Amino acid sequence: MNVQTHHREVVPSCPFRHDEALEPDPFLTRMRTDSPVAKVRLPYGEGDAWLVTRHDDVRAVTSDRRFSRAALIGRDFPRITPAPIAQREAINLMDPPALNRVRRLVAKALSTPQVEALRPWARRTVDTLLDTMVEHGPPADVVEHLAARLPLMTICELLDIPEPDRPALRRWAAAMMSMRLADRVTAAGAKIAMRAYFDRLTAARRRDPGDDLVSALATARVNGDVLTDAELSVLAMLLVVTGHDTTTYEICDITYTLLTHPGHLARLRSGPESLPRAIEELLRFIPFRQGVGIPRVALEDVEVGGVTIRAGEAVHVSYLAANRDGFAYDRPDEIDFDRDDPVPHLAFGHGSHHCLGSHLARMVLQVAIGGLLARFPTLRLAVPARDVRWSTASIWRYPLTLPVAW
Repeated sequence: MNVQTHHREVVPSCPFRHDEALEPDPFLTRMRTDSPVAKVRLPYGEGDAWLVTRHDDVRAVTSDRRFSRAALIGRDFPRITPAPIAQREAINLMDPPALNRVRRLVAKALSTPQVEALRPWARRTVDTLLDTMVEHGPPADVVEHLAARLPLMTICELLDIPEPDRPALRRWAAAMMSMRLADRVTAAGAKIAMRAYFDRLTAARRRDPGDDLVSALATARVNGDVLTDAELSVLAMLLVVTGHDTTTYEICDITYTLLTHPGHLARLRSGPESLPRAIEELLRFIPFRQGVGIPRVALEDVEVGGVTIRAGEAVHVSYLAANRDGFAYDRPDEIDFDRDDPVPHLAFGHGSHHCLGSHLARMVLQVAIGGLLARFPTLRLAVPARDVRWSTASIWRYPLTLPVAW
């Protein structure tokens, strides 16, 4: 960690990353304990930002309308990627009431009953993917055979993305998430290419709607409102990126965590009915990404955790740090599938930007992990845990390969 003086303040500068498997970022851990609301310097963007790390403070910031995402538009805001990932028309750069309008449209098209109707398809798909894994024989890579396939297949099934187009979408999504300055041009090109693809796709679905999610979003109306062409295109793009990227890596991370915690793995094998609850605890426990995401801007002076954040200042929250907050959770650094009335975790965010696809992600994780454990009762890592190779470029934390045997 570097420390520099900026505007007569001592501002810690840190890349907000930790590449040792799934160990918590020591900087975020230290900030939560020593300076739960503090100014920091991020690798990219202009100026400093506030970093908020305590569970209660994170919930307060993300549910307070005095903190705006829309105010980021046009600003070179502090961040961990060379260029901003979000686009100005994206739902994650909107504030209420405009945000509420789009969320209602998405919720109407991506309802829980629709997700549950997809569960039998997901189970059949997992069975097929694991059949291929069995045919391959041990050692086999969970990334290749399951994690890199199921989430992308699921979101593309919902959106009716043609199979030949899917590999390019996967490449573009991965390129956009790099934190390396050397990848800035590649990331920008991937973002442009993916946006152009969805401009074409959504225009076609407007003209000739089908039974897919893009068509449902194109034709959905709430109080007479419909999505604009730009909103529809960017939203479809966001659904593909977030709808498969995070779940792909969480399948890997959860599998790795269970295989390196044999007691918890044995518990799930003996009582598979506890899987949904166990996944919630694992989502809390696992630091699934590097650093922080999209900040907010204070629209007026606001006090948070005894500190005054001035109007116009950028504020980042750390869901990762909040999920390990000892003020919110007893024994926060332990996995406990039997927590009594646990405080809800923040892996899917909080407030007006809580993940709209959280129920889809939960369904995919339950089917993937449940199917894997049921098919392979003796599943184990095929290499020592220390030899598993992890991504060191992406904003996501995940194993590049996860070789297993059975």
